[in-house]
Amino acid sequence: MNQTMLLNSWRFKSVKDNDWLPTTVPGCVHTDLLHNDRIPNPFYATNEHDLQWIDKLDWEYETHFTPSAEFLQEERQELHFKGLDTYADVFVNEQLVLSADNMFRTWKIDVTGLLHKEENHIRILFRSPIQEDLPKLHALGYALPATNDQSELGGLGEQKLSIFTRKAPYHYGWDWGPRFVTSGIWREVELISWSGVIVRDLFIDQLSVTAQSAQLSAKITVSVEQSGSLQLQIQSDNKSWELVTDVEVGEHVLTVPIAIDQPKLWWSNGLGEPNRYQFKALVILQNEQKQYSTIANVTTGLRTVKLVRDRDANGSGATFHFELNGVAVFAKGANHIPNDSFISEVSEDRYRAEVLSAVEANMNMLRIWGGGVYEADVFYDLCDEYGIMVWQDFMFACSMYPGDEAFLQNVRAEAIDNVKRLRNHPSIVLWCGNNEIDSAWAHYDEHGGWGWKKEYEPAIREKIWADYEKIFHEILPDVVGELHATIDYWPSSPIVSVSHDQAQHAHPLTNEGDVHYWGVWHNVEPFENYQIKLGRFMSEYGFQSFPEYRTIRSFAEESDLAIDTKVMKAHQKNGDGNRLIKEYMDIYMSQPTDFKGFLYLSQVLQADAMQMAIEAHRRKMPYCMGSLYWQMNDCWPVASWAGIDYYGRWKALNYYARRSFANVLLSAQVEGEELAIYLVSDKLHSEGGTLQVQLHHMSGEILYEEKSQVALPVNTSEVVKRLTISQLLNGYKEGELFVSATWTSISGEAAQMIYYFVKNQKLLLQQPFIEVVETVESGATIVTLQSKALAKQVVLTSEVDGIWSDNYFDLIPGKPYSVTFTTLNRGSHYAGKVEVNSMVDFIVQDATVSTKV
Repeated sequence: MNQTMLLNSWRFKSVKDNDWLPTTVPGCVHTDLLHNDRIPNPFYATNEHDLQWIDKLDWEYETHFTPSAEFLQEERQELHFKGLDTYADVFVNEQLVLSADNMFRTWKIDVTGLLHKEENHIRILFRSPIQEDLPKLHALGYALPATNDQSELGGLGEQKLSIFTRKAPYHYGWDWGPRFVTSGIWREVELISWSGVIVRDLFIDQLSVTAQSAQLSAKITVSVEQSGSLQLQIQSDNKSWELVTDVEVGEHVLTVPIAIDQPKLWWSNGLGEPNRYQFKALVILQNEQKQYSTIANVTTGLRTVKLVRDRDANGSGATFHFELNGVAVFAKGANHIPNDSFISEVSEDRYRAEVLSAVEANMNMLRIWGGGVYEADVFYDLCDEYGIMVWQDFMFACSMYPGDEAFLQNVRAEAIDNVKRLRNHPSIVLWCGNNEIDSAWAHYDEHGGWGWKKEYEPAIREKIWADYEKIFHEILPDVVGELHATIDYWPSSPIVSVSHDQAQHAHPLTNEGDVHYWGVWHNVEPFENYQIKLGRFMSEYGFQSFPEYRTIRSFAEESDLAIDTKVMKAHQKNGDGNRLIKEYMDIYMSQPTDFKGFLYLSQVLQADAMQMAIEAHRRKMPYCMGSLYWQMNDCWPVASWAGIDYYGRWKALNYYARRSFANVLLSAQVEGEELAIYLVSDKLHSEGGTLQVQLHHMSGEILYEEKSQVALPVNTSEVVKRLTISQLLNGYKEGELFVSATWTSISGEAAQMIYYFVKNQKLLLQQPFIEVVETVESGATIVTLQSKALAKQVVLTSEVDGIWSDNYFDLIPGKPYSVTFTTLNRGSHYAGKVEVNSMVDFIVQDATVSTKV
């Protein structure tokens, strides 16, 4: 059997220093310096600016270890690095065994014969990625576009180096993240000892999966040290399949057909159970002298998934949707970035908190964006467990890349490593080449794109595009086709199609492909454009907000609390971000009372924008079949597009998303002179129900009420009620009325909505006088609220970090509403002191009385 030693006891220093310091492995130089009190908190105030010296130095890590006699008795010893960041020379007992150059690759080194019976020494020299790549820029002779590379902050002026390094692009800065160009051992290090045979890879290839049967192929890669007879047995669900064959010394790929009758299928969140199977491979190698055995395990879910891009019957475009087990799925979710600037700091609990937040917000998809990292195994395990589909980008974003042979071969090896590592996860439903590069360069549209190509002479321009095509139209699709052929590959997001002409590049009103729509935000277009600029699959769109006060205070003092201070600007990486939030707030919101009011209103503003977008996308089913907003999470405490801040605290957006992504949704839109009420359903079965529509005055008076019988549509959107707006207003001011609607099924499931005729700033809000009753049952906090007038955007703030079953909601007069509290770690559910506010507490308005309790 194989033996494994985990090598996690290391020390480090800069090459120019003599004093060694203790480390945490996995980790990086920045966190190791921080844990040794050699640098201040990188996220506090403007400390980021003062820590740019770290990436200019070379760093050294070393460990000493003594393997057991039994460990050394095995025939082979191997050193496995699951992640070295990035340029690293590895010495075993002072012999160079590896020169690594890719953060995303795994490295396996045969060290048989190099290990001593007594103490052994491993030393790793991490060369500065800055010093390593400056000569590459000079040798190339021209700069390559890298929009988000914050080279000036790093003291490099216009010398953008991120494109030369196969390393997380966001380490060089982004418009939501700091610039910390790390080095170090960022994933585990293992020493493996084995004899006879070892399993390198076990892949369950899903050739055909239906509710009646699953036709699979277990592909197992083994390294054999001695020739002999090899017996392979695959076990799953109390069944087994066998293969016996003769093998010679070397590496072999063996295939075992598997058939499972009436399999339990893997479904995405909301459609069914994410069932999984465990497959165990038992390998026995027998020759005349000895018998060797080893095992390998894989857990996967059985499903069929494909990206459907069929031409419309009328020839007006093509679909873009995911089909899971034969069902067209509306993708609901967000774009995921790394949870920390220092990725080794992300624990399993933090990953679980994010995935559960997605599940609780009724999401079924996360897009792993191409400027971060290929995530840890545990992240995909959690997505498998909870039914979250994963759109997986390769790690390329918003840049053009070199095309020399060494770089291309490095990319190919990176792709092979990561496709092999991740392909057993049923959550993986798409491989995507890159983020936004096709549309940014827009090679076939002279006036399209971000203006990059106009900076180059024709010959250089053609060379850059040819290098692009080698990576994203040759290498990456070839690797996916060879290693994970049952999953589709998409070259770039967004893109219309691979047409090799102007029609290839995406734009907001395209009728095929996927769309990134940023007219709202970057171009200061009105929120209402979300209802107009609709594509087949909205894979990016977003709006910024600030995190809550507690998060702000983690990096700022009270004296810093204004949007134009040095500290607040340092934690706003989008140059126009604070101005844009304020500009949109002037359009849609009343003036805030103070800075806390500004924080609150920024979150409401963001949530309102995303609600308008999400519900417009869902109302457009089945024309539009995907809505992934930017972005799910943060990598440090910052003003950003995230719906969950760095500490896992839900912003208003995540509560809104929970309502707007519900499996059954009521949503209203003005169409001409009418208010159209849509019933949207992701469910695969219809059910009868009752629709109740009411017209309310802000004071609580019900001016109109109507009930009707309405059946639930199946996996689509339908208008179920039209109301004439002039008849509803009937002489009242628009700002003093609102419409509510509730659909209740025969089985008791309910969907609710509230529609306002005017923007928030024009609502004629009254003092709501909220009555609050707080109880504790079985250690959990339950809060019941009731108001005398409409309470807009009621927010509950708990003393303990956690989430509420609902928050940032509108409280209809006279209707009690209860919410419960859950801690972020899903442990004790006691909230501590609870504060309740509504919008009137945060805006400049006469005669308001605080509702704090």
